[in-house]
Amino acid sequence: MNEVVDCPRCGELYAQNAFRDVCPKCSRSEEALYQAAYTFLRKRENRAATLERVVEVTGASEEMIQKWVKKGRLQARQFPNLGYPCDRCGAIIQAGKVCNNCIEELESSLKLHDREQAFERERKESQQRTFLSKRS
Repeated sequence: MNEVVDCPRCGELYAQNAFRDVCPKCSRSEEALYQAAYTFLRKRENRAATLERVVEVTGASEEMIQKWVKKGRLQARQFPNLGYPCDRCGAIIQAGKVCNNCIEELESSLKLHDREQAFERERKESQQRTFLSKRS
């Protein structure tokens, strides 16, 4: 069942659903801005436009453009200078949720944690063997 909420853009009440995060009126205006941005970017000379240039020309906000890239409505492979922020550090990325640097940091942290856990297990097992051998 849809929940009735305030539109984050205009404040009107609307029935929220899985497809829209704003009211129908704001959704229509966002769709018009999307069409303007997409039309601008489709021109060969504009495909390498920066986020700031697209905002300047179309009037769409940076957040909207980043949302469209994140949702796949604007394909990053077609428009190489567009992206959205990494969920962890905020660096601009074009795919996934975190950047390569954050992935590497997380992987190294996990490897370190695994090594520490293995060392702790070995230490406990060694103590148990020592303890058992003293009892004999």
